[in-house]
Amino acid sequence: MKKETVYDYIGITIGSILTAMGLVMFLVPNKIAAGGVSGIATVLFYIFNWPVGLTMLAINVPLFLVGIRVLGVTFGIRTLYGILTLSLATDYLSPYLKTLTHDPLLAAIYGGVFSGVGLGIVFKFKATTGGTDLVARLLNYYFGFSIGKGLLIIDFLVITFAGVVFSAELALYALIGLFITSKAIDLVQEGFNISKGTFIISDHGAKIKKEILDNMDRGVTVLKGKGGFTDADKEVLLCIISRTEVARLKGLVYDIDQEAFVIITDVHEVLGEGFNESML
Repeated sequence: MKKETVYDYIGITIGSILTAMGLVMFLVPNKIAAGGVSGIATVLFYIFNWPVGLTMLAINVPLFLVGIRVLGVTFGIRTLYGILTLSLATDYLSPYLKTLTHDPLLAAIYGGVFSGVGLGIVFKFKATTGGTDLVARLLNYYFGFSIGKGLLIIDFLVITFAGVVFSAELALYALIGLFITSKAIDLVQEGFNISKGTFIISDHGAKIKKEILDNMDRGVTVLKGKGGFTDADKEVLLCIISRTEVARLKGLVYDIDQEAFVIITDVHEVLGEGFNESML
């Protein structure tokens, strides 16, 4: 087995365990069913006393098999491994990990963080834990729903189900948990180091470009543009900088052309010289 593959499975294991910790220590004990298969399993635990991990496994494995039959081996062995690891870790850790809070707001926040970071790590190592993603893909295949809309429908139905069984208030906490999970997944996927992308439109583009290259030691890409009102040809300078360089760049541009049009936006996962060197 290749070293990279071994690292992938270690990452999937760590991510699955973190997700299980979020369920065991925060979400399940406080009846926070924040969408997905884990949310269904949480509700069924309180109705029938079924183990959460075993219930997730019982739901996920048939979905996985249907997915293979209908969609082909889309998720592969890594996802099956993620499903098994998350399910087993959830039930195995339950007797050993204590509930850290009985405040539903804290449970939604920290449970969402643990689950989101864990799932983000699993996704980063090219796997999923099945469930919601697979159902969304099946909805897309059979009914033409987009993946995003499918995920929204599933999570809405799960949280509604939880609201009926538990209470509307706990359903609202579940929405908080779902939102935090989503943001934590994005943070892990996109990285913690947010750079800035700048677009500069100026009649003094050549001089600005030279100053950026010489004084900031940053690369500049020159894009061809055209004014929408004047139809005049324009050069658009694209430059990626760190957050600490924003003020310096604005000052540099302002000193050359006070009429320059500057757009500054957040950029994630910048790869290349001067930034991240790896795709992993």
